[in-house]
Amino acid sequence: MAESKSSASPPRRAVAAFAPITDALAGRRWFPLWAVVHHTGRKSGTEFATPVAVVPTVTKDVFLIGLPWGENTNWARNVVAAGGATITWKGAEHSATAPRVIGGVEAASLSKALFRPVVGRFPNAIVLRRS
Repeated sequence: MAESKSSASPPRRAVAAFAPITDALAGRRWFPLWAVVHHTGRKSGTEFATPVAVVPTVTKDVFLIGLPWGENTNWARNVVAAGGATITWKGAEHSATAPRVIGGVEAASLSKALFRPVVGRFPNAIVLRRS
């Protein structure tokens, strides 16, 4: 499955500071690097919309999203538990299925060359089939 586990989490102050920006830009047609993952809480059943950075890939049939804080990120665990999610990206909704958590090396091999050095340093990433 994944190469490593991480219990780290993003700094709460940074998340709070950037939330208005990510909320305003994620999923918009003119801002292709950010998307919104719509998922359901695996325990609560609550609907969530989480802004994420989409990594450009060498193939158009997958979404690749880095997990710089590791595979225990709640939204990623929710998506894996549900078997998929809806992703708003480039102004349109996409069905994303068959989620897999992968290591940084495999994620780098799926990403476009410009992004490989950064993606390869992530402990994990999640890859989903675009339907």
